Amino acid sequence: MTTEPMPVVYEPLFGVVVQGAKRTVLGSRVFEHVEGQYFVVSLEVPITSQIVSATDAEPYMAVSLKLKPPMIATLLLEVADSDIPTAPFSGLGVGQASGELLEAVVRLLHLLDRPRDRTVLAPLVEREILWYLLCGEQRAIVRQVGLADPRLSQISQAIRWIRTNYSKPLRIEELAEMVAMSVSSFHRHFRVATAMTPIQYLKQVRLQEARSRLMVQPEDVAAMGFAVGYDSPSQFSRKYSRLSPRSARTSSPRTLSAGRLPRGGRGS
Repeated sequence: MTTEPMPVVYEPLFGVVVQGAKRTVLGSRVFEHVEGQYFVVSLEVPITSQIVSATDAEPYMAVSLKLKPPMIATLLLEVADSDIPTAPFSGLGVGQASGELLEAVVRLLHLLDRPRDRTVLAPLVEREILWYLLCGEQRAIVRQVGLADPRLSQISQAIRWIRTNYSKPLRIEELAEMVAMSVSSFHRHFRVATAMTPIQYLKQVRLQEARSRLMVQPEDVAAMGFAVGYDSPSQFSRKYSRLSPRSARTSSPRTLSAGRLPRGGRGS
């Protein structure tokens, strides 16, 4: 079934759409994920996700894999740096999955039912998947994860601070100083990576934290607003009503049984 827009936080990961379609909104950017496409996320970003194509007979399905910087860095050491182009760093990208990439994902899924083989073979298949990602359309984003690009590292540090201290007042000058960037440079790079200003990012984090808490245990709206950093209950209520969907159904990628991935010729 299709879903209402759902606010979630993505961590660095790779995912491939197996069936159906999903729309992801990051700040002012809109990404469409359809069958046979993959997406990569380079840092923690609050997004709005919505399944836009699915039925009871053919539900939305996707597979995801956490990106591990050390594994990517090891692969980068084995190739010439010039073989993988650089690009302005970004928090999320979408590309068309090659046949080789899909086949590797299927083999990794097969290993879920073979514990003895999985211990030895899963790291090898995961390494193969990362290699195909480094050769694919979004290779620049994957490269950034492995190299810990200084700018990406600085923005990631700022994001971690915001996510940990979301209920506190945000002072851009102090945050920029903490990550050793000028205020103008910090603003520019933060917006390139997240498609949001630091203040907009903070608002998303606060509202998503409030939503997570309210789903677990309903509380007084005013108290919840204060708890996540809002001084005005009416302002919190107004902004929360815009963000929160009517349904709590999840649209997160989930693990599938092997053999359901889109068919594609090798190298397609």
